[in-house]
Amino acid sequence: MSSPTGNIYDRDPSEDVIQQLKSIATKLRMDSIKCTNAAKSGHPTSCASCADILAVLFWHTMKHNPEDPRNPNNDRFILSKGHAAPILYSVQVELGHVKEEELENLRKIDSDLEGHPTPRLDFVDVATGSLGQGLSCAAGMAYGAKYIDKASLRVFCVMGDGESAEGSVWEAMHFASHYKLNNLIACIDVNRLGQSEPTSIGHDMDTYKRRCEAFGWKTFVVDGHDVRSLVQVFFDARQSEDKPVMILAKTFKGKGLPGIENELEWHGKALGDKADKILQALNETTKGAKPVTLVPERPAKAELEVITPTKVALSDKPEYEIGKLMATRQAYGTALVKLATVYPRIIALDCDVKNSTFSENLKKVYPQRFIECFIAEQNAVGVAIGLGTRHRFIPFLSTFAAFFSRGYDQIRMGAISQANVKFVGSHVGVSIGEDGPSQMALEDIAMFRAIPNCTVFYPSDAVSTERACELAANVEGMCFIRTGRPANPVIYKGDETFEVGKAKVIRQSETDVVTVIGGGVTLHEAIKAAEQLAGKGVNIRVVDLFTIKPLDADTIVKHAKMTKGRVVTVEDHYPEGGLGDAVASVLAQYPDIVMKKLAVKQLPRSGPPQALVDMYEIGAKSIVAAVEGDWANTIGQK
Repeated sequence: MSSPTGNIYDRDPSEDVIQQLKSIATKLRMDSIKCTNAAKSGHPTSCASCADILAVLFWHTMKHNPEDPRNPNNDRFILSKGHAAPILYSVQVELGHVKEEELENLRKIDSDLEGHPTPRLDFVDVATGSLGQGLSCAAGMAYGAKYIDKASLRVFCVMGDGESAEGSVWEAMHFASHYKLNNLIACIDVNRLGQSEPTSIGHDMDTYKRRCEAFGWKTFVVDGHDVRSLVQVFFDARQSEDKPVMILAKTFKGKGLPGIENELEWHGKALGDKADKILQALNETTKGAKPVTLVPERPAKAELEVITPTKVALSDKPEYEIGKLMATRQAYGTALVKLATVYPRIIALDCDVKNSTFSENLKKVYPQRFIECFIAEQNAVGVAIGLGTRHRFIPFLSTFAAFFSRGYDQIRMGAISQANVKFVGSHVGVSIGEDGPSQMALEDIAMFRAIPNCTVFYPSDAVSTERACELAANVEGMCFIRTGRPANPVIYKGDETFEVGKAKVIRQSETDVVTVIGGGVTLHEAIKAAEQLAGKGVNIRVVDLFTIKPLDADTIVKHAKMTKGRVVTVEDHYPEGGLGDAVASVLAQYPDIVMKKLAVKQLPRSGPPQALVDMYEIGAKSIVAAVEGDWANTIGQK
């Protein structure tokens, strides 16, 4: 088992090593067939096409400790073609990390070996399955390793050829090339066949190569079933000095499965009654082979330590004069610097609007902790997800909130990945003014409320914004912080205490007749309305939710009952799924509480911010009208 230099991990290892890798690949194919047959579903043909690739990667190319798959010094691996999950599980069986009998539980409700990989498994960093996303996450990991951790580890990503049609793949390729991520090695399993028909490019390897090279990647074309060629090309890929590497592996779907190889109509199907005969044929190819003794190469040195989550705090408490005009987006930039001053693993990412979101504040002070992702929101979300894996960093990703809708599938998959990313969306609602409806986020609260385990902050002044950022940094999981464009008065003192899921009562008296609940600009409109109504002898209670998810149901119900069961919600957001719907979900079980909901109920247009707030009936005038309207007789108004 020796090579010319005596190193089994060399570019040209002995024939014994090559034969062992071939035996491993055959076993991976067999395991994939068995477990998908047991599940009566899955993608064994997609597994078969990449079996040789994964055998070479996990037993010869990658440096990792299979007994400790999340060791920070291991090379990283992402299976972007997540439907081939059975072969990843088979790899872990053959490495000894998963018991072989567990494969029989593939896709069962009580097994973590799900249809597509998720981080419930300790050898999976990010969930995949919605195609075209793995490369962005891999780029995030590679960026963090190269530029922040300054580690020698490499990140490997195996993709399908079908998913290379996704625009997010090319966003990721541009990002990786721009930042010279030579520690990122991707491999497209070009097996030619999609789910319903052949892919658009098929086996035209020259076209793939030209495209990848045009994006600035060092590119190799290889026979994806020639184990020695795979060993050599992956060895060469590790030597890249200034470019990410793309390996284009020409393969055949169902490789090695007689009667099925390179045939349509076998995507996503277990082999059924054909399995026994095919397994027998595969087993025949291993007769006479020596036992596998090859083990993965361990990382050369321990460069990185495990990161244990710690309490993160602002370097200084918020210092603003009550009444001072300050946009919450600007306070976000201040908070970023304060957090990064205390905790060096706070990382800011932006999409070429850093001078509007104020994330540029961090770049000015700590440029090495800022990542410009340019106008490519899908990739930006994936990069942030990759950065947040293994608690290496706490990423804050900001852009105009409207543009997060472009990366919503990545955000959705981030939840399945149990990602630790803090999304900050500015320029929300009609109150942004003249830029018009294309820039106005009016559905963002609904979007992020729908994401499982996502905390949604809606701060209304500079102080609460800083505290929202501080709390988000300490929340394990995804958060969304909604910031606004207009400068609004500071209403809280710097030492005010804020908690996740706890609302603030801004204004109250014993004679309040209605509870008005707002957020951001509409909270300030509610305060104006309260002052106008007080001049007429009518008092209302004003509540700042601060977090819309989780919602402070106790405070909402308590104050609704104290104000004769009357509630008005007002929001710079469409009616569906926003602040009002969140409150309504709490009050629905109380038939004695009546609620009115003010929201932007039409497609908006450009105009001065205050004029738009008034036009779409979410301003003080409309709040006064809602209070005085149907309830006029019962609150003493004529």
